Order: sequence, then structure tokens, then C-alpha cells
Amino acid sequence: MRRSQKFDHVYGPDFQVECPTGSGARATLWDVATELSRGLTRIVLRGPNGRRPVHGGVAMFQTDPHWRELVWFYEYFHGDNGAGIGASHQTGWTGLVAKLLQQSGR
Repeated sequence: MRRSQKFDHVYGPDFQVECPTGSGARATLWDVATELSRGLTRIVLRGPNGRRPVHGGVAMFQTDPHWRELVWFYEYFHGDNGAGIGASHQTGWTGLVAKLLQQSGR
């Protein structure tokens, strides 16, 4: 995301790309970075229903007061519902979500 933000600074608002791909809509690189950031952070933030997509259907992590604030960073996420899959407690690329949350002020 940061690289897109830096490129936006260099190329300016006149340089736009299709976002999302196939939509025909155009966006600056800053707006693309913002949209990617929102998509990643939505996986770990509570939605309007009070559930975190990252916890999927695991009731204990969705409702138990002792576990519901624990957010794991998984290796992969389900493409349709955002549920965490693969190895948990990753400190690699998924740790980026923590920085994005900080950057967005959430």
C-alpha cells in the first residue's frame, strides 16, 4: 500500500488505473491503496453484525468474552467470507494489517 501511496505522490492525480479490475472505473494510486487497505482491515474489524470475518464460523471467537478480542493473523483468508485459513499467528505480510489499522486511525 505504501508503495502505491509513494507512486501517487510521484505521478499525481492525473495518473489513474482501473479499480477494481474489470469495472471500468478509474482511480488514483492513492485511492487504490486506500481501497486495498480497507479490504484488508475489514477482515479483522467487527462488522455491523458484531462479528469479525477472520473468525469465520468459530462461535467461541465470535461471542465468548474471553476470546472475542483475540485477533489472529492467518497465512491465508477465504476469498468469499474472509475467514482465516492456513497457519495462524503469522508475523509476515498479514502483520501489515496492524500497520494499516494504525494508519487509518482505527
